[in-house]
Amino acid sequence: MIKRTLFFGNPAYLSTRNEQLVVNFPEEEKSPATIPIEDLGYIVLEDPQITITNGLLMKLVQNKTAVITCDKQHLPCSFLQPLVGHSEQTERMRHQLNASLPLKKNLWQQTVTAKISNQAAHLSGYGHNVKKLRRWAGEVKSGDAENHEAIAAAYYFQLLFADIDGFSRNQKGVPPNNLLNYGYAILRAVTARALVSSGMLPSVGIFHRNKYNAFCLADDIMEPYRPFVDGLVREIVEEGEYMELNRDIKIMLLTIPAMDVSIDGKKSPLMVAMSRTTNSLYDCFAGISRRVLYPEF
Repeated sequence: MIKRTLFFGNPAYLSTRNEQLVVNFPEEEKSPATIPIEDLGYIVLEDPQITITNGLLMKLVQNKTAVITCDKQHLPCSFLQPLVGHSEQTERMRHQLNASLPLKKNLWQQTVTAKISNQAAHLSGYGHNVKKLRRWAGEVKSGDAENHEAIAAAYYFQLLFADIDGFSRNQKGVPPNNLLNYGYAILRAVTARALVSSGMLPSVGIFHRNKYNAFCLADDIMEPYRPFVDGLVREIVEEGEYMELNRDIKIMLLTIPAMDVSIDGKKSPLMVAMSRTTNSLYDCFAGISRRVLYPEF
């Protein structure tokens, strides 16, 4: 079942009744809106004047609904996750924490190869020569010791947004970096939600290591999915209105969890594909498999 994504950009009072999310807008004379909590996958809270009850938070967490809050720049800055995401959580975390260094290096090799391959497939759709990217994808070694991931990313973005003066991929760079930042934040929440549901710790990565980062594993596993966000941003850029991250653009970016992607030869919504990826990752940690399932662009 595809879960719904709700975006709240105005003052609102959010509560619950009869397993429903109840929405009241104090500035509007409307009857309260109700949505079944079981249908919700993601809720984005942007306006600082939103009030949400503890009873609703409890039910959202129990439903594994990702609650995302935004900062003063209207960018996602936090993600509410359950303490218990899987019935076998302790055992699954133990397998994750005991993963050997060679296994982690192999998993990162698979991840980087899949990311670069997807970047090449994305660019080829615009008629670009992607021989370098495809060659780099085939040259990634265990642990990506030669840093093909960064080399490929720089080359990829140089071509993808070649028509935009002064563009380079930088969080504080010129637009559409603002759109990419927002889209990646949504993708990160999707990944973290799937990891928790699969009984793993989003903070313990296979490559990313930063004591200030609570989502190192999410940052690892989302890498091959980034080109799908890039593709949506490229479509928005081609429509001409992308300098400001306005409400309409945010709504478009919030469709990311429901985007169709192809994984293991089958099409499915991105949020469903991500769950398949995280479950396959656990199988690798547990010694059941040696292959992580990633989508193909």
